[in-house]
Amino acid sequence: MTSSSPLTHFDGQGQAHMVDVAAKAATHRIAVAQGRIEMKPATLALILAGNAKKGDVLGIARIAGIMAAKKTSDLIPLCHPLALTRVAIEFVATHAQVASATGLIDDETGSVSCAATVETIGPTGVEMEALTAVTAALLTIYDMCKAVDRGMTITDVKLLEKHGGKSGSFVAGSA
Repeated sequence: MTSSSPLTHFDGQGQAHMVDVAAKAATHRIAVAQGRIEMKPATLALILAGNAKKGDVLGIARIAGIMAAKKTSDLIPLCHPLALTRVAIEFVATHAQVASATGLIDDETGSVSCAATVETIGPTGVEMEALTAVTAALLTIYDMCKAVDRGMTITDVKLLEKHGGKSGSFVAGSA
């Protein structure tokens, strides 16, 4: 019995199940996700100088993101284990000035944006792998820097785009 729900992870009786992808064509699939971690400017300076007590923060966060993408099916209960063909993690550091309600410069903030691109050739997409990669990379930055800045905030984790498969392409913000 098939589900009448648009949520594909439920069967006709409303029970959770892993989606059957056996009949789906193996196609080249790509997903790109991003997120950001905001922090004190001094924390960002430590990261960029390579002076963090635990070592190369961004290098270790990159490896954590790659590992997380590979382990997504172990973390998200109904995800299929996939043979990933590519995982790329990129970081962009930013210093910004924050204006107060009066329009005066009130404070400075630092942030690191993370983008993950994940690819496979298979019957199901890699959106969850890209989102998991970004989240794990940002959590790793938090873990490595929490001794100096417990107020860091992880924000704006989202899927930017996905390509491949029967449903075609999705690009965030496009019509």
